[in-house]
Amino acid sequence: MNDKRPYTRRPHVTAAEKRVARRLRASGMSMDAIGKVLCRSGAGIGLSVVGVERGPKRTFDDWQPAPGRLQPREREQIMLGLGRGDSLRVIARGLGRSASTVSRDVLSNGGREDYHPFEAHHRARACVRRPKPAKLDAGPLCDQVTEWLEELWSPKEITGRLRKEFEHDPMMQVSHETIYQSLYVQGRGELRRELARCLRKGHTVRKPQGKVQRAGRIRDMVMISERPAEVDDRAVPGHWEGDLMIGKNGNSQVGTLVERSTRFVLLLHLPKDRTAKSVEAAMRKTIRTLPKELARSVTWDQGHELASHKSFTVSTGIPVYFCDPHSPWQRGSNENTNGLLRQYMPKGMDLSTLAAKDLAVIQRSLNNRPRETLGFMKPSEKLAELLR
Repeated sequence: MNDKRPYTRRPHVTAAEKRVARRLRASGMSMDAIGKVLCRSGAGIGLSVVGVERGPKRTFDDWQPAPGRLQPREREQIMLGLGRGDSLRVIARGLGRSASTVSRDVLSNGGREDYHPFEAHHRARACVRRPKPAKLDAGPLCDQVTEWLEELWSPKEITGRLRKEFEHDPMMQVSHETIYQSLYVQGRGELRRELARCLRKGHTVRKPQGKVQRAGRIRDMVMISERPAEVDDRAVPGHWEGDLMIGKNGNSQVGTLVERSTRFVLLLHLPKDRTAKSVEAAMRKTIRTLPKELARSVTWDQGHELASHKSFTVSTGIPVYFCDPHSPWQRGSNENTNGLLRQYMPKGMDLSTLAAKDLAVIQRSLNNRPRETLGFMKPSEKLAELLR
């Protein structure tokens, strides 16, 4: 009864197979056994061994895997173990490797029945070749990312929106880190270099924040600790956070109001000054454009621009709550939104040059940007959903 393992005919015995055959022959294995291991005929292997013994010794090639990776001789041992019928765990134990390492290599290179160390070696070499083609080299994905960057969307906003709009198309999805690398890493010119100016901060590293604003004392303040609990969980819309953005040399300003549930933004036009009277008038004018269910409270920091908070509350019926000193996280939605707004109104810009219609354009643009905290919905979409 012939129990020899069937072999697969190939055009010729490779140089690497000849080297293995010679080494196994030197260990005392018969030609038929060697042929069984290499899936060759014994006669063909015999001729190959004679040729190898007479000719110069040859190796796999000049490439050597990095330390920690499977080496050519280890792959030969895997092949021999498979030929003996050893389990992958036994083979791995003999090599001093984890079973998962051996299992991945075998499954990726033909399985138990068709594993060849030479093909596995060359496949490993191909996998580590650099540079690899970048996902944002060109094409529809690059065009879409470029378009949204020019609209001042952040890489995270772009990533989230791609997953939302192209849920079943992996070729139209990319991580935000890949976008950052395409913009910043030296020599990676997939996205136009000038698109870096579209990023919120405009720089590649974080800057230390050591400046502390002086907090003044306002009469009859109602502190944030007295704010209703419904404000904290963001379940009820209509609670706003507010602040001022200051322009060049501290001589211009724009007011901001952000709705906590939807992150919807309202901008206050303050062309002349930021006195308490001017800020109150601008807030009163803006708040009165909202439906009653979207005007429940305002949370502000302890800046003197809202010293007329009692007058505002009397005229609108909307209570004003003040944060603790040096606690910007207590109105985090507003702080985050002001960071986004700096893309439109960078530090050092004279904000008095912005007319009311300019602020309306910026407001509309920001309210139509997808936000990660909203599951990459747009604030305008979220607001419309609540209103329905």
